[in-house]
Amino acid sequence: MSMTAERKQALINEYSKKDGDTGSPEVQVAILSEHIQNLTDHLKMHKKDISSRRGLLRKVAQRRKLLDYVKGQDEARYQDLIKRLGIRR
Repeated sequence: MSMTAERKQALINEYSKKDGDTGSPEVQVAILSEHIQNLTDHLKMHKKDISSRRGLLRKVAQRRKLLDYVKGQDEARYQDLIKRLGIRR
């Protein structure tokens, strides 16, 4: 259920704009998307895990806010990000 350090570093390397860039919205959205996918898989098996479901909803809301921020800054960057992550909207 948790993300390994290697996977997190791979996401940071893939979506960062420069070395050491861990705070850009693209990196944050990529990491949140990975967490959301892991929680979704967990909840498919454990349907009554309400606390994990609440955590999932918080992560989805946080990702939505970050995506709205990116869309407001640069529409092309937003379109590229959702295409790379496979997020539909």
